Amino acid sequence: MNNELLILLGTAASVGIIHTILGPDHYIPFIALAKSGKWTFRKTIFITVACGIGHVLGSVLIGIVGLTFGIALNQIEYIESLRGEIASWLLISFGIIYLIWGIKNIFRNNPHSHKHFHIDGTQHIHNHSHTQNHVHVHDPEKHKKLTPWIMFIIFILGPCEALIPILLYPAAMQSASGVLLVTLTFGVFTVLTMTAIVLSSVFGLYKIKSGKFEKFSYLLAGIVITLCGIAIKVFEL
Repeated sequence: MNNELLILLGTAASVGIIHTILGPDHYIPFIALAKSGKWTFRKTIFITVACGIGHVLGSVLIGIVGLTFGIALNQIEYIESLRGEIASWLLISFGIIYLIWGIKNIFRNNPHSHKHFHIDGTQHIHNHSHTQNHVHVHDPEKHKKLTPWIMFIIFILGPCEALIPILLYPAAMQSASGVLLVTLTFGVFTVLTMTAIVLSSVFGLYKIKSGKFEKFSYLLAGIVITLCGIAIKVFEL
């Protein structure tokens, strides 16, 4: 392993960490969804890692196609920017849909009264909520199954802007094994950084008791995801 390849590997690790930290879409949606959906740590890790791998592989495949067929770098960068546009709009749309679902959940969780009449003429009233203390009993199974898949699709479309111009092309000048090593290094450090930020944040949030604000968790998650998508769109993070 020569010095140039070692430098590329170090660059791959550094860029993987920095581009993840600077891109809030790499972790904020997972934190919001894990908190609102009460995901277990195992589920949180699995979904975050799966989406992270899909995120990296999407750009890797495009980079490999570019290297194989000699496509110009500016053309590949255009494709990556187009993918970024699609991914940001999908994230915004998903956030809005989740927000609307959260509003619906709030109204479903509003306590209301029922009157009960007895044969002897007496009556009594009791208050209850259909979802309080057992929200997930009424959560549609379709919703719980679709959410991870939607995130996975968004992350496959989301480009790793730094990977192709900074890593794949310089690595291609070394060897096929160099391309593989640099790509693996970038991917591993990207996924590890995503997972570390998500888990540490979720662990901290789980320490906070939501109490009466629990019913707003889906709404807040939708707002956070929407704002995250808008930030990616506006500031091109």
